[in-house]
Amino acid sequence: MPEIVPEPSVTVVIPHYGDPAPTAALAASLLESRSTCLAGVVVADDASPVPYPGSDDARLTVVRRPANGGFGANVNTGLAEVRTEYALVLNSDALITGEQIDALVAAAAPFQPAVVSPQVVNEDGTPQWSGRHFPTVLHQTVEWLTPLARFRHLPLLHEAVGHDVHAAEATEPVPVDWVMGAVMLLPMAEVRAVGGFDEAYFMNSEEVDLQRRLRQRGIPSIVIPTIHVTHGLHGSTDPLRRRAWLVDSRFRYARKFGRPRALRAALTAATGANLAVNALRQARGTDVDARRVAKDELRLIWRGTRR
Repeated sequence: MPEIVPEPSVTVVIPHYGDPAPTAALAASLLESRSTCLAGVVVADDASPVPYPGSDDARLTVVRRPANGGFGANVNTGLAEVRTEYALVLNSDALITGEQIDALVAAAAPFQPAVVSPQVVNEDGTPQWSGRHFPTVLHQTVEWLTPLARFRHLPLLHEAVGHDVHAAEATEPVPVDWVMGAVMLLPMAEVRAVGGFDEAYFMNSEEVDLQRRLRQRGIPSIVIPTIHVTHGLHGSTDPLRRRAWLVDSRFRYARKFGRPRALRAALTAATGANLAVNALRQARGTDVDARRVAKDELRLIWRGTRR
């Protein structure tokens, strides 16, 4: 009896900006793999300064946005090219094989339609907290309290900032509120039904927003802990710019699903606590300008409030 080969059911979408080398290496490795599920790869170029090169490989589609729109807008551009049942959104610094994609699609099948992630880990094997809780004011306030940073290795603090510790320790597929967007399998019919990613987010929270809207349709998010995928975290964006994007996105999310006034009040109070601790550190000779740090934090809060 001839071997039954499953029909390709997933298209990889790689949102790209900057150096083309990592994206090109990932796309080439997947297209050269023996995956039975993979139909093709879409590279969505978010108006990089150097355009991502085209390809003669019919399985590789390159689309270039006319202007830089951020993660959600760029992924939407890539998803518009998908004709398969599922799309696998991959950051270019994710290390995943075609065999792992097949395993992820197979493990996700009993839960479909669902948003599904493998266990995403750092290069040293420690978790990147693939499964997370929907953001609350308390999560974001604890994260804003910089004196607690030294304790972030503790499970209690991970839970306090919204990481789902149970999902990181699980050995069987586990439902979570949402999964991080570095390696994310999406059911395309459901994603299209809710309008895709909200492009008003530039960076951060767009995958939470999408999964919150999908959850309202009864679509779960699942972590498959038996499949480990390494994600490099090699971003080179200025840290201050990244923090501004983070704060802006969290206030946008709060305006849609939470309590923006409570968030502003809580972060402002946390800035006062940070100021007190930094002033004490400064008095003891630590190289920190307590007032400048507080002003920068307040500026971020009020910027986020007004956007």
